Amino acid sequence: MVHWFRAAYRDKTAEDVHSQRWVILIILCLCLTVTGIDNTILNVAVPSIVRELGARGSQLQWLIDAYTIVFAGMLLTMGTLGDKYGRKLAMSLGLLLFGGFSLLAALSQSSSQLIAARALMGLGGALIFPTTLSILTNTFDGAERAKAIGIWAGISGVGVAIGPLLGGLLLEHFWWGSVFLINVPVCATGLIVGQFVLPNSRDPESSRFDLLGALFSILGLAGVLFAIIEAPNDGWGSPGVIAGFILGFGFLAAFIWWELHTANPMLELRFFRNPRFSAASSTIMLVYFALFGSTFLLTEYFQFVLGYSPLKSGAMTGAVAIGLIVAAPNAPRLVRLWGTKVVVVLGLTTLASMLFCYTSGTLMSNTFTGWMVRMIYGAGLGLVVAPCTESIMGSLPKERAGVGSAVNDTTRQVGGALGVAILGSILAARYHSLIAGATGVSASVKSSAHDSIGKAIEAAKAATDPVTARQITTLAKESFLSAQRVAYVIAALVVCCAIGVTAKWLPARAPSAEEIEKIEEQPIALVEQGLAEVELQ
Repeated sequence: MVHWFRAAYRDKTAEDVHSQRWVILIILCLCLTVTGIDNTILNVAVPSIVRELGARGSQLQWLIDAYTIVFAGMLLTMGTLGDKYGRKLAMSLGLLLFGGFSLLAALSQSSSQLIAARALMGLGGALIFPTTLSILTNTFDGAERAKAIGIWAGISGVGVAIGPLLGGLLLEHFWWGSVFLINVPVCATGLIVGQFVLPNSRDPESSRFDLLGALFSILGLAGVLFAIIEAPNDGWGSPGVIAGFILGFGFLAAFIWWELHTANPMLELRFFRNPRFSAASSTIMLVYFALFGSTFLLTEYFQFVLGYSPLKSGAMTGAVAIGLIVAAPNAPRLVRLWGTKVVVVLGLTTLASMLFCYTSGTLMSNTFTGWMVRMIYGAGLGLVVAPCTESIMGSLPKERAGVGSAVNDTTRQVGGALGVAILGSILAARYHSLIAGATGVSASVKSSAHDSIGKAIEAAKAATDPVTARQITTLAKESFLSAQRVAYVIAALVVCCAIGVTAKWLPARAPSAEEIEKIEEQPIALVEQGLAEVELQ
């Protein structure tokens, strides 16, 4: 046992790491996949959870966001932990936690238990996700690093896209808990094999943890998201929703103030002086807002409106993976030809166009055209994510890869959490309004359809009168379709905002070493002055 431990944790030479770099990338991608899959695999299990656990509308959103909130809130702290104590150790601990809490999630007996297990899985994910990118950055150099990041970005997106397909396959043969149980053998494999393959790396100059900053960020994000999710059910003026907004924004303001004044900030503001870093981070956040939010709505549309099985629903949403696999690894080649700005704008334009296509029932209800729209969406996503990730990581020194990776990953998860929360809440608010204002149906039909389309379908199945069942189903589907179109238009407009950010601020090429040094020598006072000028404008 001692010999095994020494063999696993001995420091590898530079020659060892270089010779095994592509094997290291495979292991990193395996570990990365489970965190991406878990962002979306639950979507196709929603109808089963509604039936088995009795989850209501807002609980369904919390099943998605509980994981994402903890994941996003802890990323910066966990990235710092990996830099300080070793990224391989952080990866191992993350896989252990993720696999263990996945097992608890699979055995949950209530919606509350499942939400709690999902939140705890976020702790493991927050250790795994940034560590994969920081190890990659320290393993590859030059053009090979851009290629490796393109593969990494493709796999990270594929995990999100393939989650519904894998979930559908599992649900065809097993119970809903299998969508979590699948994580256990994957985590075990990554944990064991990674001990011998992954290199040890750390930042020798890392400072102590900014625990207060982490606390402020978690409480702030949780408060705001809680208010957004609960507002359609309790009312925007209800005491709980108002309290959530006040506390959430208060903690976020405290987080910003603390990061500006503490000697050891969790989020180093000097990173954002580089437009290559800040513009790419903003673009990633906006894109993942649209990706997570639209995927959450689309899986409900396929199953509740079109009546697709979990497997077919997963295949339709998983078409994104095909486009990603083709586009993301090839994006660095296009960047060398055309520049980062052109490639990212092309990808964003594709995303926005496909989101507008989502509003068309004619396109999305047809199996072939719906699948093609999702595949083209995936290609656009690959053209955005890979170059933006390379821009972010290429802006930072290698020894700060953990924190830089965590910033990159936080923008993804915060954007995704906000996408599910805001687009889901917009849909819910519009849905409730249409149900309440419907004419020509009884109050009992409105009551049966009011909570959510999932609950309405279950109520229609339980109804003894076929006429009542048909009225409930028709009212719910028509209201959902109308509400969904509004949400998709908003998602497309958010991506259009990302086009503006990219076109104005994202450099076409990486700056020279002299330009980077000049940027980093600017005093923080100039940054604060610039922010103040923006606010005045």
